[in-house]
This record gives sequence, C-alpha cells and structure tokens, in this order.
Amino acid sequence: MTAKPAAAAARATVYGYPRQGQNRELKKAVEGYWKGRVDADTLRQTAAELRRGTWQQLAEAGVHDVPTGDFSYYDHVLDTSVMVGAVPERHRDAVRADALDGYFAMARGNQDVAPLEMTKWFDTNYHYLVPELGPDTVFTADSTKQVAEFKEALALGHTPRPVLVGPVTYLLLAKAAPGVAADFEPLTLLDRLLPVYAEVLADLRAAGAEWVQLDEPALVQDRTPAELNAAARAYRELGGLADRPKLLVASYFGRLGEALPVLAKAPVDGLALDFTETGAGNLDDLAAAGGLPGKRLVAGVVNGRNIWINDYEKSL
Repeated sequence: MTAKPAAAAARATVYGYPRQGQNRELKKAVEGYWKGRVDADTLRQTAAELRRGTWQQLAEAGVHDVPTGDFSYYDHVLDTSVMVGAVPERHRDAVRADALDGYFAMARGNQDVAPLEMTKWFDTNYHYLVPELGPDTVFTADSTKQVAEFKEALALGHTPRPVLVGPVTYLLLAKAAPGVAADFEPLTLLDRLLPVYAEVLADLRAAGAEWVQLDEPALVQDRTPAELNAAARAYRELGGLADRPKLLVASYFGRLGEALPVLAKAPVDGLALDFTETGAGNLDDLAAAGGLPGKRLVAGVVNGRNIWINDYEKSL
C-alpha cells in the first residue's frame, strides 16, 4: 500500500498592514516634519519604531512571514516610482538636493513644482500618486528602501517577505507625462521595466529573501487580450530568471477572471487570491484552471473591508 504524501500545513500571513500607528504617530511625525518641528532623523526613528511594533504584533498573532516594504511615508506607488527611477523631470533637482524632501515634493509639490496627480486606489477610500511616463522614460533600479526594510525585519528575528507593486499594475496605473501624447500607453514600456524588476529581485535575494510578493490588483479589472498577454509575458520573464527569490503574485479587490489561468500557468511559485465577496468566484475559476500544482496558494479569507471581527469558522 502506497502512503499518501502528507498535506502541507496551513500557515497564516497578511498581504500588508496599516502603517499610520495606533495613535496616528506617522501622520503626526510627517506633518511635524513638513512644518519644521520634527527633523529627518526623528521622522526616520518614528518610522522604524512603527515598523518594529507592527512586525512584533504580527509575529505574536501567529503570522509566519511578515510583509516588509509595505511601509511608506506617503504612498506605496510613489515608492515604486522611486524604486524604478521614474522621477519626473520637474522633481529631479529636488530629489538630487535631498532625497526625502524631493520625495515629498513629488507627493505635495512645493513653491517651485507641482506634485504628481492623486487619484483613488481602485474602489477604496485610499489614494495613490499617479506615475508619469512617456516614450523617453528611462528606468533605473534603486532597491535601497526595499532591501533596508527587509534587513531591518530580519535583524529583529522575523521571517520577512518583501512586497512590491507588480510591474503590470504599476504601468496600468500610470499616465502619459506632461508633453506626451494623451493616447500614449505606459504598458508599452513593459519590456523596458522588467529588467529593473529583475535587478530589484536579485538584490532582495542577495539580502536573503526567500519569497517576494508582487501585487497585481489591476488584473481583477476587465482587461484586454493585449493586457493579459502583457501579464503573461511579464511573469514568464520574471519567473524564468535564474537569480531570483520565490515569487508570490498577489491579487485582491475581487475575482481575477481571465487573468487567473494566465497567472496559474506562469512559472511563478505561488498565487494569493481573494476569496471574499466577489472574490469567492476565484475558487471555481481555480478549479477550472486545474488548480495550482506545485505552487503555493495564499487564500484571502479575511475581508479587510469588514470592520467586524472575523469569524474564522465561517471564513475557513
């Protein structure tokens, strides 16, 4: 009689975690910095204390691998623009003069330059800063923040999982830069962007990351065949890299639909799917796609939009 292989043990994790602090410590520190009442070192210390407290809270709650890189002084899409070197021309002098002040100039503007446009993050009440791209955009990798926060959590004894905005979602959220034709499609820059993501992934692997999470929430929206083909190409290329950590592609805010079989077939190591509300349809779609043989499934069973305590007996 042949013994059946033991089922993999289920473990708990989260996609990310609120960053403001229980008493809005980050908001107070950032606004204090803007008003000149808090210096840069104090702001950075407050941020580090908030990250440390979050990771400890998650670990004590039984979360196995804690997300890193999801912390931001202002906006995680803006952080991604910095990571890939997509700093608008009008902000470059400010960034060169002082990286932190230049970052906030992109976010809020200053007496000399206008900020990036702010718009809603999908169908939530949160907002993000819209990347400005054009045919002349040159991407360059800067993984400083992502690697530093990974090492920070690692040094505290945690198992960190860096979280990045995925390349397809990043480009789908972008718009044509000022002076660029309004019909310019940022997704045409995908082949130029992927080597930068490859470099960031290699840096994180060199730092010790076993897994990296790439968020692709834009794929739950209705997508054209060209956009789905771009997603397939992106993860075929990133999944085929020799020098990379394991890749967890994450979606949320609903049902992936036609994008699910695209990602299921990609040479990545895991998928994170929403199984709440409209995302419950992902379960049937996953079965129709043949499951995820050889891949990790992260099942999103806690509804982050629900203000009430989760009933695990029902959600599991």
